[in-house]
Amino acid sequence: MVGLYRRVRRLRREVLGINRRNGEVLLRVNPQRLVALVDDKARTKAVLVEHGIPVPVTFGAYTSTRQLGDLLDEAMRRQEFVLKPARGAGGEGILVVVGRRAERFLTAGGAQVSAADLLSRAADILAGAFAMSQARDQVILEERLVPERTLAAYTPGGVADVRVVVFHGVPIMAMARLPTRQSAGRANLHVGGIGVGLELATGRAVHAIRWGKEIARHPDTGQELAGLRIPAWSEVVRIAAASHDAVPLGYFGIDIVIDARRGPVVLELNARPGLAIQLATGCGLRPLLTAVEARHDACHDVAARISLGLGLAGDIEGPIEGERRS
Repeated sequence: MVGLYRRVRRLRREVLGINRRNGEVLLRVNPQRLVALVDDKARTKAVLVEHGIPVPVTFGAYTSTRQLGDLLDEAMRRQEFVLKPARGAGGEGILVVVGRRAERFLTAGGAQVSAADLLSRAADILAGAFAMSQARDQVILEERLVPERTLAAYTPGGVADVRVVVFHGVPIMAMARLPTRQSAGRANLHVGGIGVGLELATGRAVHAIRWGKEIARHPDTGQELAGLRIPAWSEVVRIAAASHDAVPLGYFGIDIVIDARRGPVVLELNARPGLAIQLATGCGLRPLLTAVEARHDACHDVAARISLGLGLAGDIEGPIEGERRS
């Protein structure tokens, strides 16, 4: 019983809830002009490229139905690509093509899509069907990222990514997001993906959740999640910290894919990252936010911000009792 009371007290003290996140963090440190920038994936990619941050190659961007013929021509020239909305959220509307069978496109989920189906999806995107604001959107056709070899065993029919939370340019918490068959190849947790909390210093798994509950093995592959360790981890952390110099939001999540050909590549930034990362790591965000607020002014470059983040992650008390990895 004492352990339960201690856990409840610690949860209340350390876990960042959505109201506190919105009212005390986002409104205070995220200027609306930068939120609008991050909400537009095409504009964000352009800014990141200007600052030397690796992103998927854009094959084309289309803003009107008159351009859909050009989109189809570009798609027909390629064996694989990703079709996505510029202002989508939660992975909605994204179509990942991994190959061709005659005139049909093969998706990451194993389905076959006709040219008419592709154009229909593009038209829906333009109409704003997947945009956060439900306003007209832009269609992006871009490079498909391929899972790095050691991560491929954890990613049936999709691509894993790493979500790093960054506060005042300081990386403070990270998790891997793994797709499942139920999530149709998407890594998003709200559709059945797996969140694997990572040790910030090493990229090593510390705990894993699915649907908010602890999980030890991948449900599709049987892989033990405790054995997961992210390759090129120091570069992942460097990119997360350096992205703040390109897009100086006070608080954001950055999603990075370890591509088999290019290494770590930024998939997108999120100005309102979800809070399930606390369940995945078994740690609350509030102590880290407080510590960064007190010290970040002394961090004048990327290396200093990384050093601060790694130091704080090591100082914060470990996973909340009852939420350790098995």
